[in-house]
Amino acid sequence: MKAIDNKELEIALEALEKERGIKKEYLMEQIEAALITAYKNNYKDSENVQVVIDRETGETHIYAVKEVVTKLENPVLQIAKTEAVKINKQLKVGDTVNIEINPRNFGRIAAQTAKQVIIQKLREAERDLVFSEFNERKGEIVSGIVQKADTGTIILDLGKLEGIMPAKEQISIEKFRVNDKVKAYVIDVVRGTKGAPQVIVSRTAPDFVKKLFEFEIPEIYEGLIEVKSVSRDPGNRCKVAVHAQNENIDPVGSCVGQKGVRIQNIINELSGEKIDVIEWNEDPSIFISSALLPAKVMAVDINEEETSARVIVPDDQLSLAIGKAGQNARLAARLTNWKIDIKSETQFREMLMQMQEEGEASTDTEEGVEVKLSEEEIDEE
Repeated sequence: MKAIDNKELEIALEALEKERGIKKEYLMEQIEAALITAYKNNYKDSENVQVVIDRETGETHIYAVKEVVTKLENPVLQIAKTEAVKINKQLKVGDTVNIEINPRNFGRIAAQTAKQVIIQKLREAERDLVFSEFNERKGEIVSGIVQKADTGTIILDLGKLEGIMPAKEQISIEKFRVNDKVKAYVIDVVRGTKGAPQVIVSRTAPDFVKKLFEFEIPEIYEGLIEVKSVSRDPGNRCKVAVHAQNENIDPVGSCVGQKGVRIQNIINELSGEKIDVIEWNEDPSIFISSALLPAKVMAVDINEEETSARVIVPDDQLSLAIGKAGQNARLAARLTNWKIDIKSETQFREMLMQMQEEGEASTDTEEGVEVKLSEEEIDEE
């Protein structure tokens, strides 16, 4: 049965293989499988059928597959041996035989089905291509146009597909309108319910700030300065630890820029979020002291086993070190990855006196004390 124009089919399959990397043989097998479904749907037949497309001519052959039996009980699925040997003398009981059938109007159905399969596989290939492209862009910044912003989720037009920014990935103080241009950080690429790729983006991720620093500061992009860590309270405040291997490079000054131009561009992108740029140090006591800026630190006592530290600050610096609602201390703890316990000088002296009264402190305990504060302790402060 001449069901499919062989020339058109060959051209279509070769184009798909060349442009999309979909093998011709795979497509032929998919078309044959679809034709079996089309046959059963259109002819309401319970036969066990097989469809074979001749790879050279494009002719479509439909076979009823039947089992050779001694006694015929189900004519739809079986054939008596006495009849089977008329087709092939070598057939035995238990063998299967393909009996060609030629259903009416099936040529038109076959052509339509083949077209649908090719279109479907083309769409799947395009989705796979886009998925791979954006999957490789995880951890990068993309720009998109706001398509929808009237619900908790913001939808961005990224060109080939949509970017989805859930409410938790949005900076709370920002309000976007349709057609606004927005930059966001790709945190994941997933398959949607219908297989279409979806790009999940964020403006609250700490790595979004890290990438913005790479864009704005050539020394970071070139690898002369490294962003060691970032901690954020999105929309309010951010701390960034930077380090330069070359001691002749000022990492903080390079990031801030002349008259603060470089850092201001990043602040503007983050809708005014304050940014503290801190120099990273391998000595945790020095790093922790810097992380608590703008507060001045008197001493830091390190407990390496518990990765905790007790920080002593002047009395008038306690509230500044902790920050409003514990923000400064919380960000410092996240930035350094140390638990931080902050005490004023008076609090610390009172603690020492109490320890001495209990006989648990030596006379030299007061020398060189240092610290680390948990978020729970910060909130209590």
